[in-house]
Amino acid sequence: MRWLALEGKTAIVTGGASGIGKAVCHTFAQAGVRVAVADVNEETGKTMLEELKGRHGGAPIFVATDVTDRRSVEGLVEKTVEGFGRLDILVNNAGINIPRLLVDPAGKEELTEAVWDKVVAVNQKGAFLCAQAAARQMLKAESGGVIINVASESGLEGSEGQSVYAATKGALYSLTRSWAKELGRYGIRVVGIAPGILEATTLRSQEYERALAYTRGITVEQLRASYEKVSIPLGRIGTLEEVADVVAFLASDRAGYIHGTIINVSGGKSRA
Repeated sequence: MRWLALEGKTAIVTGGASGIGKAVCHTFAQAGVRVAVADVNEETGKTMLEELKGRHGGAPIFVATDVTDRRSVEGLVEKTVEGFGRLDILVNNAGINIPRLLVDPAGKEELTEAVWDKVVAVNQKGAFLCAQAAARQMLKAESGGVIINVASESGLEGSEGQSVYAATKGALYSLTRSWAKELGRYGIRVVGIAPGILEATTLRSQEYERALAYTRGITVEQLRASYEKVSIPLGRIGTLEEVADVVAFLASDRAGYIHGTIINVSGGKSRA
């Protein structure tokens, strides 16, 4: 991955201990990026840190972070700069998904204010707090930088049983474009990615699949089978590494003129 010329760069990856974030951390480390793994789960985060040290060498750090808390986020940026001396890249990846119906006649899985507030706090407010803290540091250093927001193709298309999740991801489309207009003059690029259906991770829990299947009136088995039946022109679901490769490219100077846009990483998936 030398052609990306990322050696010596410093990156924060939120939600970096699992799923897409974990894959991004590994890919960054392979490319010579000094990684600050930010995650709310300390046990998983520390395990992730050992993986990075054992496989890629270098000196990654883990910072326990609640992206919904301003002080926690500011502490993350401070510890990253203290540990590495700079901040070049932020990957706004932390996110949650709690399937619910707007109205459930049976009263089992209806969207509540508590669920709404929780998903919005992590997916939308968290992205705002992290981007703001990172951008302040980048402006202070006068060295430019890259902010990468992890959205979802559901942010444009919507998703049955996942309206609040899709709404927060749709917000990231607008935030990406707006922040790009504000920060471009300072040499800070803001871009996003929109993954589609990917290989299973620990985030696709039994509770998540049970709730999603219920909102769609099917069984968990039928839901799992449907992952392979969605219209994906490439004929397969994506891998976490494929998404991480796109993130690494966007973080590099090779993508220096890509700004204020969201790259779809879904194999051409469409609900049409």
